[in-house]
Amino acid sequence: MLFYYDRVQDGRGGRKHDGGWPLLGGLPEDSDEAAEVVLRQAPVIDGHIDLPILVRALYHNNVTAVDLEHETPGHVDIPRLRKGRVGGFFWSVYVGCPSGDGPDFVLPTWRVRDTLEQIDVARLLIDKYHDTFELATTSFEIEDIIRRGKIASLIGVEGGHQLGNSIGVLRQYHALGARYMTLTHSCHNAFADSCGIFVPLEPLHGGLSPLGHALIHEMNRLGMLVDLSHTSDSTALQALSLSRAPVIWSHSSARGVWDVPRNVPDFVLEKIGEGEGKKDAVVMINFSPGFVAAPGEANVKKVADHVERVANATGSRRHVGLGSDYDGIESTPEGLEDVSKYPALIAELHSRGWNKYDLAGLTGGNLLRIMRGAEAVARDMREERVRPVVDVYGKREDL
Repeated sequence: MLFYYDRVQDGRGGRKHDGGWPLLGGLPEDSDEAAEVVLRQAPVIDGHIDLPILVRALYHNNVTAVDLEHETPGHVDIPRLRKGRVGGFFWSVYVGCPSGDGPDFVLPTWRVRDTLEQIDVARLLIDKYHDTFELATTSFEIEDIIRRGKIASLIGVEGGHQLGNSIGVLRQYHALGARYMTLTHSCHNAFADSCGIFVPLEPLHGGLSPLGHALIHEMNRLGMLVDLSHTSDSTALQALSLSRAPVIWSHSSARGVWDVPRNVPDFVLEKIGEGEGKKDAVVMINFSPGFVAAPGEANVKKVADHVERVANATGSRRHVGLGSDYDGIESTPEGLEDVSKYPALIAELHSRGWNKYDLAGLTGGNLLRIMRGAEAVARDMREERVRPVVDVYGKREDL
């Protein structure tokens, strides 16, 4: 039995759920036991795992050399995914920002080719281990795959620099299975401003460029999640206001706990929610130690602090999830060393008073709600006969 519980008011002060399965029974008092009960019924759906780039770095994209049935040099393999009660995750298809690209982003790079290779790696590994993984492109497929005992495998593109300044390329990534794109990575691009990593970048566009506005419109039309991790605060605020669909931060933590540009500040978190002037969203907490706490202090309790800060700043536990960044980080917090360790975080939050509904939302239910919302907007736009975006980057000289 699986459970993804999306609580809403039923109009009489009670609670009801809008789909999925009810979570059966109460939780044990012991937090470790409670975590196991929750995760058996509501397994983790991680918003960001970098397994494809590890395969690129260590195996030169040779998937035949990769053995996921035994312990890998990184944080992810099948035995540890099963131990950690993982029901699904986004395979991040990432390639780094180009060097020497210049302020106009017109110098040719290999980033589109490299992104296609990373999509190829993800899909080949999903097929190689088809008894374990299955490609998912909708919220319904995620639930169905998990119900059948497999790990739902989604694809996310980690940076607008991977589009080659072309919204047409976005459509092709979507056709290949990508269901979110991060607007920026650690560099500005033709669409939007980045926050940088540990030192803020000087703004280029002041947030979104005009082409970035068109990009978000097309992502809404396609049903592709707008991912605001790595974006500047101005980019995030503008995207929240512009997007018709709910949005995500696939792997970001809370600046109110640890003050680095990559984390989301409270004044942005306060724009998340239901009601006028707010947008439904989920912030999926990053485990990278440099974004969690001071050097040497990152541990499972500190990560739980970030979870709670997002919940408190947004006013609801409906807006937080998990986006570990495993295989994309060099070190991990104490107690969260790899994908087998998610139960430790669930146990920590249970010990702080999080109930079964809150925990099931954190592990995956909140993300599924956001996906359903984005899918509904895409259906509406199809019914409205909204045309594909054909805007062209103005600094291209070939068109």
